[in-house]
Amino acid sequence: MSIDAKIKAMGLVLPKATDPVGSYVATKITNNLLFISGQISIDADGQLIKGKVGKDFNTEQAYKAAQRCALNIIAQAKKACSDDLSRIKSCVKLTGFVNSTDDFIEQPKVVNGASDLIKDVFGDNGAHTRAAVSTNSLPLGVAVEVDAIFEIK
Repeated sequence: MSIDAKIKAMGLVLPKATDPVGSYVATKITNNLLFISGQISIDADGQLIKGKVGKDFNTEQAYKAAQRCALNIIAQAKKACSDDLSRIKSCVKLTGFVNSTDDFIEQPKVVNGASDLIKDVFGDNGAHTRAAVSTNSLPLGVAVEVDAIFEIK
């Protein structure tokens, strides 16, 4: 089954891969690596998922916000690969940033939202290394941001 067919069978809809709003590029390919800039938590209606985990969101809600980041990552990967997700050989690494309170300690469980979705979509090729980091603020006040590195064919 193609990756696109798998995404459809999972009932997922990829958002439009948007251009960055700052002085950087959304994606960059060097040799056989595809780097994807941090993708922020945006809901299916295009609204920012804003707030602090541990105060405005619990772990499960933040997990879902991280899933939205992963959908944006996949959309950016598809755009960078000329709409051909079969070019993805493997996911090398995800780095997740969680806008959380000082006493919140479940950042890894939050970032699992992105990790699990990448693994579900890409199967064994979605297994990756990872970091899950707490931060006191993220751009535009969003709850989660995740960036990615993929190996491509």
